[in-house]
Amino acid sequence: MGKQLRIVEVTEETEDAWRQIHNTIIPASPLSAEEISERRQVNLLTLAYAGEDLVGNATVRSPTDNSDTRTVIVKILPEYRNRGYGTEYLAQMLEVARQLGSQRIETVVLVANVDGMRFAVGNWFCEIDRYVVDGAEYVDLALLPVDPRE
Repeated sequence: MGKQLRIVEVTEETEDAWRQIHNTIIPASPLSAEEISERRQVNLLTLAYAGEDLVGNATVRSPTDNSDTRTVIVKILPEYRNRGYGTEYLAQMLEVARQLGSQRIETVVLVANVDGMRFAVGNWFCEIDRYVVDGAEYVDLALLPVDPRE
């Protein structure tokens, strides 16, 4: 039933592709090649392909303390949105986070990313915090424990 995305872990050779997607979608907080390399050492960074087309990237952040909370961030390039790729990618990354033992899953969205906010809320994330970094406003959201549709 899914779109059959091919999801691959980011390697040193594909860090720049991950970075380009991030910097396209989050221009308020561009990342350098060095920052991506550092993030790849502590987090799971992936790329998603539909056929040969690179459609997005994702991060599964490790807990920052002794909690079992992981942050899952999925970004789909604008030209590939509203085709089901984000939903499929998110489902797969949520499963990875759960397999790693996460009991609580959060995400973060740049407020100016209207599509990203709509997507997160539409996938059962609810706002828990807002903050500003370098003049850009972000929202932390937590995944509701039960999908009310079930």
